Amino acid sequence: MIKKGIGEGSIRTCFCTGVLPVTMDDLTSGYNIAEILTLEPTFLNMLGFTYQETETYLRYVLDKYASGQDRFDEIWQLIVNNYDGYRFRPNGERLFNSTILTYFFKKFAVNAGSIPDELVDENLRTDINWIRRLTLSLDNAKAMLDALVIDDELSYNVADLSSKFNKKKFFNKEFYPISLFYLGMTTLKNSYRMVLPNMTMRSVYMDYYNQINHIEGNAQRYVPVYERYDSDRRLEPLIENYFEQYLGQFPAQVFDKINENFIRCSFYELISRYLSSCYTFAIEQNNAAGRSDFEMTGIPGTDYYTDDRVVEFKYYHNKDAEKILALTEPLPQHVEQVKGYAADTKRKFPNYKVRTYIVYICGNKGYKCWEV
Repeated sequence: MIKKGIGEGSIRTCFCTGVLPVTMDDLTSGYNIAEILTLEPTFLNMLGFTYQETETYLRYVLDKYASGQDRFDEIWQLIVNNYDGYRFRPNGERLFNSTILTYFFKKFAVNAGSIPDELVDENLRTDINWIRRLTLSLDNAKAMLDALVIDDELSYNVADLSSKFNKKKFFNKEFYPISLFYLGMTTLKNSYRMVLPNMTMRSVYMDYYNQINHIEGNAQRYVPVYERYDSDRRLEPLIENYFEQYLGQFPAQVFDKINENFIRCSFYELISRYLSSCYTFAIEQNNAAGRSDFEMTGIPGTDYYTDDRVVEFKYYHNKDAEKILALTEPLPQHVEQVKGYAADTKRKFPNYKVRTYIVYICGNKGYKCWEV
């Protein structure tokens, strides 16, 4: 009908939005006057908010619903970590996810400038069901999740970023990276690799990883140590709890393939369950001294404000465990590394009380944790 209307001149132009390219394949055999604009460079920035647009948006929200621009740098860092990172062409501009960024601003405004307890829209978490439908088998799902939460990337064929494709291909194992890309769950790192775009998606994927691997989330395992943290603010017992109660559930063979990326992502997912109302979190945060493994920062308006912890994780396989566990102090290069990250945080936020830690995880044999 649209094609007929355009042919007779009663319809000049028709835009179809919010439609996966997979559904276009059946339409365009008859509707062969369509032009797919989704990945055209001119239109890419319609898929999210640019940095400039987001800065304008944040400044508006701070002026209208909070106490002004004093907290701009803090809130900016939080939203970059949680909602940034989407790139729709290998050389495209990084964009903010407009849906979940607006979710945050709405909650922030309703709370009169307080950070919302939940940074992830619950509707986004339900989208993880797409992975179950997509992968069709448990083995396929595990392999894909291992690539994303352990290796932190999926390889893809850039030629597959076509404007349309057959719907059967969408469920082929080789096509998973492209399917996840079109579902908004991964984004382009470069012309060869896809990654999880931000902390929000890391949280969603780690949660699903735990479900699919039957890692028990029973609060009895974790609540007592987090209750004590409220009074003593000691990070070391949280590390011990993570090693014993979380990592302790994995079979021995898992420790041959996990790495530092898995350690920092899984520690983040666990600690954020209990402390997300007190802290915001960052993984591989950009600093002048490099990319810090893990940082947690007390939320303004809470008793935790200005409390900042920077953690450098190192992972060693079991064959190196005896040597590492015999150490009585961390290696000097790691101390220098974490102190460099802390100094950069202190330069940006002079009022923060920054504490630094080095954690060595040695397969399933043991761990070491030092405050330095």
